[in-house]
Amino acid sequence: MSALSIDRSSRPLGQSDIAVFPIAYGFWRFAGTDVATARGKVDAALESGIDLFDHADIYGCDGDGQFGDAEELFGHVLAEDRSLRDRMVIATKGGIVLGLPYDSSAQWIRQACEDSLRRLQIDVIDLYQIHRPDFLGHPAELAKTLTALREEGKIREVGVSNYTPSQFRALQAHLDFPIATHQPEFSCWKHGALRDGVLDQCLETQTTPLAWSPFGGGIIGMTKQDAFAQENGQRLGALIEVLDQVAEDQSVSRSAVALAWVMAHPAGVIPIIGTQRVERIRDSIQALDVQLDRTTWNNILIAAQGEPLP
Repeated sequence: MSALSIDRSSRPLGQSDIAVFPIAYGFWRFAGTDVATARGKVDAALESGIDLFDHADIYGCDGDGQFGDAEELFGHVLAEDRSLRDRMVIATKGGIVLGLPYDSSAQWIRQACEDSLRRLQIDVIDLYQIHRPDFLGHPAELAKTLTALREEGKIREVGVSNYTPSQFRALQAHLDFPIATHQPEFSCWKHGALRDGVLDQCLETQTTPLAWSPFGGGIIGMTKQDAFAQENGQRLGALIEVLDQVAEDQSVSRSAVALAWVMAHPAGVIPIIGTQRVERIRDSIQALDVQLDRTTWNNILIAAQGEPLP
């Protein structure tokens, strides 16, 4: 049986004129180091071919950090070497307010976007995403604000994160341009996007899915012994065994197989890796060499869900 296609060429962001490497780098845990350490991670990503850098204004709040810390640290990296900006597609997200927790009002989204521009030390955000849906926000108001920010040249394209298909449609109905990206959680362990309509909608509307947590929040990296000891350990252990068999057969890492599984979906999913280890950033591109056929891809899914496909 022929292998599923994992194209090494750049993937478009929706119907826009922006195209990026098939793997992105995320900044959830980026804050809390010095500029030199941060620069090393950025350089490792760029040297590997990765050019989409996915931020959020809330990144940095974990531990002892503050709102905006990851963006601010990245801005210091860019300030040291302005030539880096031309090699990047910079994405960020707004719409979370600590204590609310969500606000997609015109006032907040404009403030959040302008604050991100300042912290990142850039003139335009290539992809601005609404981080989570605001149940009290009206999509028409949000669309008007996003359109204004785009017309002012502060953002190039718009995306959504953690939206349902119906929430996506409600926002799109008030925009005169297509939403470029849809960002769900998606991995071979957390595979709900296969059935909740998100990936189907991406195929329908030519929207690019950006998968956050493509390693299941790190759970796919567990040892088999630790995996079997977890809740749902039989399923997790079985999944790891299948991934490891494929990895051994092809002389690649388990994580490479997990990324390849995500990227093999016909919607053209771009996984967002979040490792803080330079060697793992570089190793991630092994995923482009993994060969999967339909049987292997489905066997990985069957192991993860713990029951055969109907």
